[in-house]
Amino acid sequence: MSKVLDSIRVLEIGGLGPGPFCAMHLADLGADVISVVREAENTGPTGTLLNRGKRSVFADLKSEAGRQLVLTLVASADVLIEGMRPGVMERLGLGPEECLRVNPELVYGRMTGWGQDGPLAPRAGHDNNYASVAGALWGCSPADARPVSSFAMVGDIGGGALYLLTGLLAGIIHARQTGKGTVVDAAIVDGAAHMLNLALSARQRGMVADERGQSMYDSSPFYETYVCADGHHITIGAIEPQFYVLLLQTLGLTGDPDFATAQHDRSAWPKRRARLQTIFLQQSRARWQTVFESTDVCFGAVLSPLEASQHPHMRARGVYNERGGVLQAAPAPRFDGRAYETSEACNAGAHTQAVLDALAHGDVQKVWRR
Repeated sequence: MSKVLDSIRVLEIGGLGPGPFCAMHLADLGADVISVVREAENTGPTGTLLNRGKRSVFADLKSEAGRQLVLTLVASADVLIEGMRPGVMERLGLGPEECLRVNPELVYGRMTGWGQDGPLAPRAGHDNNYASVAGALWGCSPADARPVSSFAMVGDIGGGALYLLTGLLAGIIHARQTGKGTVVDAAIVDGAAHMLNLALSARQRGMVADERGQSMYDSSPFYETYVCADGHHITIGAIEPQFYVLLLQTLGLTGDPDFATAQHDRSAWPKRRARLQTIFLQQSRARWQTVFESTDVCFGAVLSPLEASQHPHMRARGVYNERGGVLQAAPAPRFDGRAYETSEACNAGAHTQAVLDALAHGDVQKVWRR
């Protein structure tokens, strides 16, 4: 099956987290990805999930041979992805200036947490640090609990990898229209903050407060997470009036005195939440799934990734699969109603000799798959 990015060649300078995820995503969509990694990064006999659909080459970028290998591959690539701290690629002689001199149409993608400039640019950090400083971690818990970062989701993936992907695709379009490459500075703090614009729009309309625990999304009983009799959790998101009415009908609460006033009567919210907590504690998560999943209440069971892979809806869509005993999510999104197949993940350095042999013979067509 041909894929939407079949014509794209990507050179990834191997790193951690969002950069490799972005390169995997591009490979999922058909891009030809060569990942250059240090030999010390070969940590096991099987390829990491983030290597799927890629080819992997060992190189020491501090050596002249490693530098020349990268520049040779850059000459015929559409995209380069790097996730070093600011200034590192320049010190290696592989910064944007050097690479764009070799290939003026190159889209040079830079993935960092803090960005290429600013007071924190040279500092180390992780997903939760970037998300917290960007303001994106502030609302990730009830007001009486500590904010918790969902592993890599808000920062590394949401604010990082996917914004880098957007920038790279925009850069490719620009390069193909103008013949000029570009440098994409994808900072996790920028992307995580940009994702807040929906919440900031709600703030503009008075739906989100500047104090935790004072907004519909973190204090109302109809947009909440509840614990069940078996210790598992469910989510209710009955924001719209018709869904709220349906929630009350399904639970037999229509006409109940505790729910007699308007849905947005904030003075009644604490008592209503307490009532719903008591009700949901009476049955198991599976029982509530049976009650709600055939309705429009806006309901979801809180599932682990393993549990999610077995949910009938996820199974029907083929969202999860196993390759080599590794649970993973299938490529997304879908095109023309079709889901792309999940590719195998390669071992680190598995294609070193093949790529070096092709370069030695000056055969670019054998270096790249297309």
